[in-house]
Amino acid sequence: MFSPQYEVTAKEGTVPQHPGMSKRQKELARKEKNKEKDARREQRKKEKADRQPGEEGVDPDIAGIIPGPQPLPEGF
Repeated sequence: MFSPQYEVTAKEGTVPQHPGMSKRQKELARKEKNKEKDARREQRKKEKADRQPGEEGVDPDIAGIIPGPQPLPEGF
């Protein structure tokens, strides 16, 4: 007997009769997302290797900060 691919109901709209199809689509989407994440990881890894090393003993987050009172900005 032939059954339609989608069953229409009043409350839910269209409901797929083959749940394996949506599961397969989710799996493919997950695999594609993982490929993109792996590509981003590889890109970051290459960028990190190409980056110039900072000075020894200097924290790059606070490099160039002068301790003490700061000068007032223009216009004050």
